[in-house]
Amino acid sequence: MTPVAGELQLLGLSGVFVVVQITLVSQLSNRQYGLRWAASPRDETMPPPDVLLGRTRRALANYLETYPVFVAAVLAVAVAQRFDLLTLAGAHLYLWGRVAYLALYMTGVPLVRSLFWNVALLGVFMILWRLL
Repeated sequence: MTPVAGELQLLGLSGVFVVVQITLVSQLSNRQYGLRWAASPRDETMPPPDVLLGRTRRALANYLETYPVFVAAVLAVAVAQRFDLLTLAGAHLYLWGRVAYLALYMTGVPLVRSLFWNVALLGVFMILWRLL
C-alpha cells in the first residue's frame, strides 16, 4: 500500500471541517429555535438568527463557495501526479486559513478575518499552479 499524500489527508480533514461547520450551525439553530422547530418541516417564518448563528451560517456559506474549487484542485493534481511541496503548502494554507476564518468570523473580528480568507484562496492558487 502506498502512503496517502498529505494533500489527500488535508482534503479528508477539510471534509471533516464541513461536517463540523454544518453541525455547529445545526446546534446553534437548535439553541435559538428549539428542538420542536428542528424536527418540524420548518414551514413557518422564524425570527432572524441571532448574531452568532448568523455569522456561523454566513461562514459556512462562504466555505461552501470555495470548497468545490479546493476539492477539484487537489483531485486534479492527484490524477496528474503533480503533488509537491507547493501543493502541500497550498493545501495547508487553504484548510488552516478556513479554520482561522471561521473562528475570526464567529468572534466578530473584521479585516484580519478577510486576510485569512485571502490566505486560503492563495492556497488554492498554489495547488492550481501545478496544473499549468
